[in-house]
Amino acid sequence: MKKTTIKDIAKEAGVSVSTVSFVMNGKGKKMGISEAVILKVQKVVSELGYKPNVNASSLRTGKTQSIVFLVEDISNPFFSSFARVIEEEASKYDYRVFYFSTNNNDESTKVLLKRLVQENADGFVITPTENLQDEIDMLLHDERPVVLIDRFFEGQNVSHVIIDNYDGAFQATKVLIDKGCKKIALVTTLHGMVQMELRKSGYIDALKQHSVFDPNLILITDFLEKEEDRVNDIVTLLQKDKEIDGILFLSNYLGFAGLLAMRKLGLQIPKDVSVICFDDVDSFRIHSPAISVVAQPIDEMGKKVVDLLMAQIKTPESYQVEKLFVKGKYIERESV
Repeated sequence: MKKTTIKDIAKEAGVSVSTVSFVMNGKGKKMGISEAVILKVQKVVSELGYKPNVNASSLRTGKTQSIVFLVEDISNPFFSSFARVIEEEASKYDYRVFYFSTNNNDESTKVLLKRLVQENADGFVITPTENLQDEIDMLLHDERPVVLIDRFFEGQNVSHVIIDNYDGAFQATKVLIDKGCKKIALVTTLHGMVQMELRKSGYIDALKQHSVFDPNLILITDFLEKEEDRVNDIVTLLQKDKEIDGILFLSNYLGFAGLLAMRKLGLQIPKDVSVICFDDVDSFRIHSPAISVVAQPIDEMGKKVVDLLMAQIKTPESYQVEKLFVKGKYIERESV
């Protein structure tokens, strides 16, 4: 079967090859092509099932039809859920998505970004590590399309889509207080990123509002430590103060460690300790008892991220930076 070419598209649509090329490269309006002609070309492309040669197109336009999704850990269920949405949305624009994990290693991430720039990725969706601000500034200086997700740097003029971390933690802590918890602990991590500080601030302010804040109930773990050590840290916290009756975990992997620690101590949830965790994952839903969470609206956020990135790629001359904060959703289950 003969492969459809751009000449076939032009012949069927009754336009020139250059017109088809402009439309397919998103430059139709810029080149003064009417909306009717653009729609006609797009219809013929769809009807004939034309698929462009990505390598040839890349050599001609400098575009690779690819975007990079750079996250802390792609194996984390939270980020893999984001990856699913981003891949689905990007495919609507005929873009491929390549996934990479930073593992919170600043130096290797910097090297990786330089390589990806050299390979001419069209855009970047990034959950940045603590010391990656300069590299993101470099991408922006080079006019590379970038959108940050889950975390950001204050003062940096880059588009991002972020949950309202402060409000999520504040409301979750209020739930524990309203349920009658008197000693509410917080488990967080040495992260350095603003989203974790905002979550901690929400927790502290909610407790201070009710005059029950105790700084000794905040456990700060090391992100890079082994899960076994993290579990032992939480065990030590619970053994040190046996009156702790509520815990807010600021990420799902901290929540996993907390569940193991409580099982190790024979504590029953929520009879002995009420639990709320940031970021919903399947294992929290099927756990017995099911774990209450502050969930991020992943479908909504992922779609918006791709829309912002594609606007930068397709119409860079008119694109304006957008900094979006969306509300998290508290989902109450059996753990409080």
